[in-house]
Amino acid sequence: MVRLTIALLALAVTSADAFKFMSNWKMPTVLTDEQKVKIAKMEERFGDKKLVVITGCSSGLGRETVKNLLATDKYHVVGAVRDVDKMEAVAEIDNFNMDNFHIMECELNSFDSVEKFCEELKEYQLGKPIDRLLCNAGVYQPSLPYAKWSVDGHEQTMQINFLSHFLMISKLIEGMKSAPDPRVVMVGSVTGNDNTVGGGGVYPIADLKNLDGFKAGFNNPVAMADGYGFIGAKAYKDSKLCLMMMSNFLHAKYHRNTGITFSSIYPGCIAETPLFREKRAWFRKYFPIFMKYITGGYVGVEEAGQRLFQVAHDPRCSKSGVYWSWNGGPREGRGAAALEKGGQISGGGGAGGGWDSIYENDQSDKVNNLELCVDLFKTATDITGAQWPEAKTFTSPCPTLKVISAVSSNMIAREELKRMAERPGFNEDGTPIKIGKRKRAALIADKVIVKGVLGNTVGRVGKVAGRLLLGKVPETATTGSFQEEKPLEEEVATEPQPTIEEPAVASNDSSSPVAEIETTAPPAGFIDIVDEKDQSLLEGEIFDQVFANGKKSDSTEEKEWKVEKSVEKKELATAA
Repeated sequence: MVRLTIALLALAVTSADAFKFMSNWKMPTVLTDEQKVKIAKMEERFGDKKLVVITGCSSGLGRETVKNLLATDKYHVVGAVRDVDKMEAVAEIDNFNMDNFHIMECELNSFDSVEKFCEELKEYQLGKPIDRLLCNAGVYQPSLPYAKWSVDGHEQTMQINFLSHFLMISKLIEGMKSAPDPRVVMVGSVTGNDNTVGGGGVYPIADLKNLDGFKAGFNNPVAMADGYGFIGAKAYKDSKLCLMMMSNFLHAKYHRNTGITFSSIYPGCIAETPLFREKRAWFRKYFPIFMKYITGGYVGVEEAGQRLFQVAHDPRCSKSGVYWSWNGGPREGRGAAALEKGGQISGGGGAGGGWDSIYENDQSDKVNNLELCVDLFKTATDITGAQWPEAKTFTSPCPTLKVISAVSSNMIAREELKRMAERPGFNEDGTPIKIGKRKRAALIADKVIVKGVLGNTVGRVGKVAGRLLLGKVPETATTGSFQEEKPLEEEVATEPQPTIEEPAVASNDSSSPVAEIETTAPPAGFIDIVDEKDQSLLEGEIFDQVFANGKKSDSTEEKEWKVEKSVEKKELATAA
């Protein structure tokens, strides 16, 4: 049994997840009455249902998704909406089970509102982890001749569609790690993916360029992520591009060490959604007809809701770093292309096809631009003030490793500082990288205290005391008692060993042991901040502590007498 256990642990260590399976292990604890009450309330509120948070569910895609989630009786859904009264009316019309549906206000046009929502949500959770976070809410304002600004002074479309969801994820991601199958799903769009006709063939094209607008702070009057002129339709497409890019980046940064699945989806062109409420009446009438019978990209809002629900529910969709799409079902009158595929139009996201038509869609080079993804993450973090948890891989719980790390951490840090000082890197222009003030202070402290003060005082006196008390090193220790190829006389004659009794090595102004060491010791390669006067005082104090048992000795003769007496005692002991 023991061998089997060891073999299983070894297999776990060598796997990709290593010690990750132990990340949720906790020491047994005795629950307080307050904790017991909290757990009881959590079980009463959620039971065994998964907790889902979805934004923008009072209409369109989000509304239909909630219908499907509640229909399974396996989810407890929190709807984050701007208009609570409207959501309550919709819930009553659609006959939502309010035991499993909770409405909370969240105005994505304000970062403060997002932060308040996240704090209130944590209180509502009662310690239960979030299983699904569906970033669905969005606005589309293509006809605006000028930008509209959020409460925080940012262009509305980008803040509502991307920046506020970015901030929300940063606030909630820590509370998702302990869920058994946590997923973050971002609703993208074909318009943000320029490797398709819908995304790359219709102006304006989604393009963040170098993110100059974000790098400049994205404050009024900067209305676009790329820093150029405002176009309402492009603001929407750029926001969807940002969502898909961020899904890929968060997958790379957090999936492996948190287990959270990050994915984006294109549910199809929902031509009759309230997303187009700001378009002209004729557009709202004829656009669905065009998408249904000409392009084949049309999908009804009910079916689109089923698709978002599928990514939240289907076990196949627990794969991270994926852009999910659906192949449309059979079409009539679509010409040779339809006949060749048995009526199946692939990749259009159109209606039909059913549950099994889901597939991993390709993403454009812009979405997969890793360097730009990093810049997007950094600039969006600065704009929103988001605080992301450290991406830290779970390590072995071995107590020996923890003890050794605790003991050696200071030494390792000091040695690393010395290495960095001795071999500094360089900037792009060839100038050395300047060491920060804190690191420089640590280096100076190491030189002054460890090498300067201690090395010049305690270190020197320790050497003298060792020679006085232990005696000189035997000649055979330095010449080698079995080195027959080197005659002993020649070795002694060519390399005489200094002794304590030889006064010639001492300086003229002092015959103390400290002076002897100063004249014979090699020059130190460090900064000595002790001047001659201070050094004399320090040497006197240390001499009193070593030879006079802490008593003051003001006369130089007395100090010399005690040293000589110590030597005489040693010689007598040796003779005896």
